[in-house]
Amino acid sequence: MSGTVFAAAEDKPNVTLNTNELSRYTTPQQKFRYVEPDIGHLEPGVTTLRKLAEPYVTWCQGVIAKVKPKVESAIQLGSETFTFLQNPPAEFYPRVAVIGFPGIIGLFLARGSRVKKLIYPTGLMAAGYSMYYPQVAASITKNTGDSLYDFALQGYVNVEKVFNSATTPVEGKVSSSCQVQN
Repeated sequence: MSGTVFAAAEDKPNVTLNTNELSRYTTPQQKFRYVEPDIGHLEPGVTTLRKLAEPYVTWCQGVIAKVKPKVESAIQLGSETFTFLQNPPAEFYPRVAVIGFPGIIGLFLARGSRVKKLIYPTGLMAAGYSMYYPQVAASITKNTGDSLYDFALQGYVNVEKVFNSATTPVEGKVSSSCQVQN
């Protein structure tokens, strides 16, 4: 069986070799070089679009980083609430009715004013809450009363300071309204 074998000889071009002289393990050296592809019509447009969109993408990533923990905690709260409502305590639903129903009635009674829509349901629900939890309601009322007293006292002191500073002249200066005439 005969065949033609082509081999690359480094030293002697156009020299024929026997099959015994050929190396079975080496391959001829190939010379590669990198050629930069030409810029097409689409590439500059994509580059411009990416540069324009980069600030918005960064802003969205920041918003997602801030919102994601809040959403996860809301999902956790929802799953815990669902689990609680699957097997509630014995008197849970009657208490919800006694506390929630006055709030709904308060919404119906508070027609017109936005202040009424805030005060009536809240007040009626607080009254229903105080029926089931009188100790907690008493402590909340006491703390709220103390806070309101402190706030009113602070306001009184501030108003007194304003009126005292307006009626007393500053040392070294005499205003025209405070001059004594002979």
